[in-house]
Amino acid sequence: MAPRARAPRIPPPAERARAREVLDRLGGALPEARIALDFRNDVQLLVSVILSAQCTDVRVNQVTPALFRRYPDAAAFARARPEALWPLIQSCGLYRNKARNIVAAMRAVAAEHGGRVPRTREALEALPGVGRKSAGVVLIQLGEGHHFPVDTHVGRVSRRLGFARELDPSRVERRLMALLPPDRWNQGHQLLVWHGRRTCKARAPDCGRCPVEGLCPRRGVRGAAATAPTRAAAPSSPNRRARRPSRP
Repeated sequence: MAPRARAPRIPPPAERARAREVLDRLGGALPEARIALDFRNDVQLLVSVILSAQCTDVRVNQVTPALFRRYPDAAAFARARPEALWPLIQSCGLYRNKARNIVAAMRAVAAEHGGRVPRTREALEALPGVGRKSAGVVLIQLGEGHHFPVDTHVGRVSRRLGFARELDPSRVERRLMALLPPDRWNQGHQLLVWHGRRTCKARAPDCGRCPVEGLCPRRGVRGAAATAPTRAAAPSSPNRRARRPSRP
């Protein structure tokens, strides 16, 4: 007989209170936190999110102006051949797969949704190139409900803060949603993304200027890896023997 799956652990009140305090402090330190992608409508949003996979938002914003001039709506993308997009998005990486997914997704949007990006998670995740994280990001920006998408930054920061231990984004997402009330999810996602990009970086977290330093257990952060406040240069080791003056 197969063992029963464990019921999800309900976070204790103190843990939930710490999570809310973390968001409060991050919100005070990062009042300008918002999605970094540039877009003017739902189609541009979806295309930008697809392009952002394993690519920086800065790079995506560099290529999308020319892309959107040539393909202004879902119908224009739907009529295109994927190869026609290659020269425009090549610098984003994985451009062949992304071009194929963008064209296929826009064909579905044009044919099945009247040229309008769908507003439900199920319909979004049915589109080529759109997974759970991407769907959550799109829904937040469209103002459709409360979501907590987990990208690499959100996952890393959550583990360092002790909010989650898992590597699987879906499990991290469930943990964060249990820790925080739904009306904090959208903001929480964006704040953890910005904190991960600006301060709690993967290789060199700047713990010396972290607004939540006193609330963070720094799990998985080695002391040498974290950037500490500037200190004076250390004196030379006293164990090093002074070189004797040479004899005349």
